[in-house]
Amino acid sequence: MRKTILSVAMSLAVGLTAASQAKANTLRIAESSDIASLDAYSVTESSTIAFLHHVYEPLVRYNDRLELEPALATAWETVEPTVWRFHLRDGVTFHNGNPFDADDVVASIKRVLDAPIKVNVPTVVDARRVDDLTVDIVLSKPDPLLLNYLTNVYLFDNEWMIEHDALKTANVYQGEENYATTHANGTGPFKLKSRQPDAKTVLEVNPGWWDNPKHNLTEIVFTPIASDATRVAALLSGEIDLMRPAPLQDISRIEAMAGVRAMQSPSLRTILLGLRQGQDELLYSDVKGRNPMSDLRVRKALYQAINIDLIRQKIMRGQSRNATLVVAPEVPGFDPARQRHSYDPAAARALLAEAGYPDGFRVGMDCPNNHYVNDDEICQAIVSMWAKVGVEASLNAQGKSTYFEKVLQGDADIYMLGWATLPMLDSYSALSAFLTTKTEKLGIWNVGQYSNARVDEITEQVAGELDQGKRLALMNEALGIVSDEVAVIPLHQQPLSWG
Repeated sequence: MRKTILSVAMSLAVGLTAASQAKANTLRIAESSDIASLDAYSVTESSTIAFLHHVYEPLVRYNDRLELEPALATAWETVEPTVWRFHLRDGVTFHNGNPFDADDVVASIKRVLDAPIKVNVPTVVDARRVDDLTVDIVLSKPDPLLLNYLTNVYLFDNEWMIEHDALKTANVYQGEENYATTHANGTGPFKLKSRQPDAKTVLEVNPGWWDNPKHNLTEIVFTPIASDATRVAALLSGEIDLMRPAPLQDISRIEAMAGVRAMQSPSLRTILLGLRQGQDELLYSDVKGRNPMSDLRVRKALYQAINIDLIRQKIMRGQSRNATLVVAPEVPGFDPARQRHSYDPAAARALLAEAGYPDGFRVGMDCPNNHYVNDDEICQAIVSMWAKVGVEASLNAQGKSTYFEKVLQGDADIYMLGWATLPMLDSYSALSAFLTTKTEKLGIWNVGQYSNARVDEITEQVAGELDQGKRLALMNEALGIVSDEVAVIPLHQQPLSWG
């Protein structure tokens, strides 16, 4: 599990003790897609937030043993059940030289509350300055996960935001931009040197970082390379030092090359399919006047028509782990007694006929083609499997940025989503983000508008339940309901792989 978290956070890049001999102090990284923004508040996309952890820092962070430890806060305590007091690290400066203090924390927390990542702090309602190095964070209710949430809330320079009119976060999924989406000013171990979207982002070491570096780097060069073949060729030729992901079909080739190796690890990220079920009609279907996805029999038919073992064997090269629930087995709240709905095309056809679709129907399907491991191939395979039971899915595969902008606007019948439960490392992450009824702060990713009153009730309860045994029992119940109702279709936990 340690490797899992390190890989998701890209901490490997900072933790390496040396880069290539050709450029002894530069680490050259390539990924399949670019970071979405330089403002970590403007997106909820893990790889972007992880990359920006080189530049920005939170109050608390995870170490490489998955333990919470101080970062920009040195200590904390609860002064009331709904008020946490944080004592800030003295002597820290932002990359532009401004000192870090309580005003920056207050401004950052208030900014989060009006940003796309507000789902990551569902119980936070305010932040108050006590003195220069002390801040109170105010909650709507007692929250057992506050510290976990705060690991993903990076702190901005209040003066810098005021100077550049960036106190309000731009939502890049809606095509918005501001100064903070294209510039950066953090307290972290690296500073932004240059940024060319979709081409290259360069970070340089921050010599004034308050912590002790565990690397000898002076520079990180990040380049998005969408093509698997081009990315592998760049690695094997020595053009780059580190790539993610390493295509599963090229692992043996990478391993065979002297001086190059592949690393793989299980992932916490569950890949799933969301279903437009809370609306009167589908958008891209030949069924009018009703919504097939609102019928449990149809949702279960789609689930049972997917041969997940074949996808694991042929597309994922045996490296994925079939998902039984929307969270991985390592995540608190997972119930090992639960099983997948079985692959059964005959049962799927019978369910469709029983629901009134003996000849099937047409439906739209949106997938990214450069974000999750083999995402396009997975979706193509599922389209073929559904066709065998009479469901004709029209696949629209597209780049990450276009895809998420489209889906988050609700413009999809069926869509692919990956969820790693970060930064919470708790099933509440999935419940609050895409399984609870959508509200101003909850259900931000509930594009299909699934709604169950008991799931909503449990989600609210576990947000404030301090007894871990009770929390686990409640989360088990909620995830069981979600599974029985096929709120979404879980596929697998994708593998993590680097070259």
